[in-house]
Amino acid sequence: MLAKFHQKALAVSCALLFAGAASAAQTTESATDMGLAAASQPANVTLMLKLRHEDQLEQLIRQTVTPGNPHYHRFLTTRQFAERFGATDAQIAGVQAYLKQQGLRGQVMDNRMAIRVQGSLAQLGQAFGTTIHAYKADDGRMFHRPATRPMLPAALAGTVTVVSGLSNERQFISHRIKAPKVLMPTTSFAPQSLHPNLKAAAGGNPTATGIPGSYTVGDAANFYNINPLYDRGITGKGSTIGIVTLSNFDPADAEAYWDGIGLVTKPHRITQVHVNGGGAINGGSGETALDVEQSGGLAPNADILVYDAPNTSGDFVAAFAQAVSDNLADSISTSWGLPEIYNFAALNVAGADVSDTTDVGDLRAFHQIFLEAAVQGQSVFAASGDSGAYDTVRGLGHGDGPGEFSAPLTVDSPASDPYITAAGGTTVPFSYSFSGGPVESIKRESVWGWDYLQNYFDTHFGPGLIDLFSVGGGGGVSVYWETPFYQRFTHGIRRSEKHQALVYNDPEAGPTTLAKLPGHFRGRNVPDISLNADPETGYLVVSSTDGGVVSSGGTSFVAPQLNGVSALLTQSLGHRVGFWNPQVYFLQNVFGYGRYSAFNSVRDGDNWFYQGKPHYTPGTGIGTLDVANLDAFLRLF
Repeated sequence: MLAKFHQKALAVSCALLFAGAASAAQTTESATDMGLAAASQPANVTLMLKLRHEDQLEQLIRQTVTPGNPHYHRFLTTRQFAERFGATDAQIAGVQAYLKQQGLRGQVMDNRMAIRVQGSLAQLGQAFGTTIHAYKADDGRMFHRPATRPMLPAALAGTVTVVSGLSNERQFISHRIKAPKVLMPTTSFAPQSLHPNLKAAAGGNPTATGIPGSYTVGDAANFYNINPLYDRGITGKGSTIGIVTLSNFDPADAEAYWDGIGLVTKPHRITQVHVNGGGAINGGSGETALDVEQSGGLAPNADILVYDAPNTSGDFVAAFAQAVSDNLADSISTSWGLPEIYNFAALNVAGADVSDTTDVGDLRAFHQIFLEAAVQGQSVFAASGDSGAYDTVRGLGHGDGPGEFSAPLTVDSPASDPYITAAGGTTVPFSYSFSGGPVESIKRESVWGWDYLQNYFDTHFGPGLIDLFSVGGGGGVSVYWETPFYQRFTHGIRRSEKHQALVYNDPEAGPTTLAKLPGHFRGRNVPDISLNADPETGYLVVSSTDGGVVSSGGTSFVAPQLNGVSALLTQSLGHRVGFWNPQVYFLQNVFGYGRYSAFNSVRDGDNWFYQGKPHYTPGTGIGTLDVANLDAFLRLF
C-alpha cells in the first residue's frame, strides 16, 4: 500500500491538475448583477460581416486541395478574398455611417470581413440596443456583459452576422496538464542528461532524451518519422508559423529551451503581435511558451508570429481574425478552447434543446475566419482538449451531488469547426510503477485516457484513493457542425449519442437542465490526427512563470507540433500545404494503413468512451503521422 504521505500528496497533485480551469464554468455558473458597468470603461468589439457567395467559397476551398483540379494549391491573397467574398463598399459604408452616428469608429480589416471597433461600454451598449452590467461570479471574478439581448439595427441586420466582444465573461482553458510529480520521477534538465539523436541532420536536429515525461521535440521527430526531412535539409526555412494565444510570454523561455537541447535555430525569429492590448503574463504564459518551443523546435529555421490577446471570447476572435487577415503565417495553431456547447444560447434557457437555437455567437465568427484561412492556404490546428470524451468536466466538477454538473459527451471548440484540423492525444509505449507497486506497460501507442491509471490504482491500492475522470485526449461528435464532406466516406465516423444533457444540481433548487444535446446527430467527428499527449509520456517545457523547467502534457503539445510539421512540409513542397483535412482523409481512405502509409492506426486504449480501432475513431481520429511518408505523398501530386 502507499504510505499515507504519498496518498495525501497524490490526492493534492491530482486536484492541482485542474487548477486554473475553473473559468470554464463561467458560462454556466450564476453571477450577481452589480448594476451598470462603468460607462467610460473602454472595450473592443469585432463586427463580423456576412460573407458573400459562401457556397462558392466552400467549393473553391475543395478545389485548392483536390489534385488535378486547375485550382489545386492555387490560393487566394487577402485582397483577392476581400474582392470575391468580403463585404461590398456599400455595405461597409453603411456600417461605418451607423458607427459614426453612435460616436464610434471602426477599423476595417484587409479581408473586408471584420471591423474592429473601440468605444466605451456606454457607447457600445447604446449602439447595440442594450445596457452593459457588471457581474460578480461565485468565485469573486468580476466581468461585464449585456443585461439584455443585444439587437442589431435594421440598417446592419443584413450585413453584420456577429458582434463579438460585448461581454468579457467567457474565458478559455489552456489544454496543457502539468505532470503530477508524485506520479513519475523528475529528470534534471541538463545537457549531460541528454542523448544525441541517432538521425541528427545538418542544421541541427534537436537532441532526444528517450525518457517518458522528459521528452523533447527530438523525441517527437523519432516517434513520427520526421528525421528523413531533416536529412534532406528541410528545417522550415522560408516558412512562417503563427501562434494564436491568450497569454503573453517571455521569448527568452523559448530560446532557453532550444539552447538547452542543443538546437541551432534561426536568430531573431520571434515576432510578437499584441492584439487588443495583448494577453497578460500569468499562469497561461507557459502555454504560449510551449506552443512556440514545440512548433519552432520541429521547424528550427521557420519564422514565428505570436498573436496574443486578453483571455475573452471577443479577443480570441480578434486575434484569429488578425492572424488570418494579415496572411503572413503559412500555418497557425492554438491550444486554447472551451466546450462547444458553451456557445449556445440554450445554456441560459432551462430545458432548451441545442438543436433549436441559432444564436451560436463566436462559433460562426470563428467559422468565417477559418474559411478565409483555408482558401488562402493557411493550415490551421487546434487542440481537442484534455477531458477525454467529456469536455465539460474540466473546471465544472461532475457527479450527482448538490452543486455539481452532469458530464455529457461533448467536444471542444474551436477544434470542432469543420475547417480546422483538430489535434488529439495518444500515450506512447512505456512502463510504469508507483511507490513500489507492480510494473505495468503500455505496449503499443494508445488512445490517451487516464482510466488506465485509474484501473491501476483501483486494482493495486484500492478503489476511492484517486479520481482521474476524465483526463484524456478530447474527442467525440459535434452537435452543431454537420459531418463535413471529407468525413462522409471514412470508416468509423460516429453519430452523437442519445440522452445527453448538461444538468446543474443546485443545492437548494435541485437539478436544472441547462442544455439538451441532440442524439443521433450526423455531426463533425473530432479529432482528425493525434500525437503523443499523455503527461506521463510528456515533454519538457521551459517556462519562467512556472518556475523554470517543468514536465507537461496535453493536446496543447499536439497542435503546435502539427504546426511545426506543416512548416517543414511548406518548405519541402515549395508552397503552402493548405487545408489539411481533405488531403489527409483522402490519403487514409484510399491508401489505408501499412508500411508506406502516412498514418498509423491506434488500436488500443480509450478516452473514457471512444475505443482505439484499426480505422477512424473519435479517440484519435485517423491515427498518428508518419511525416516522411506524408511528405512523399504530397510531393507526388
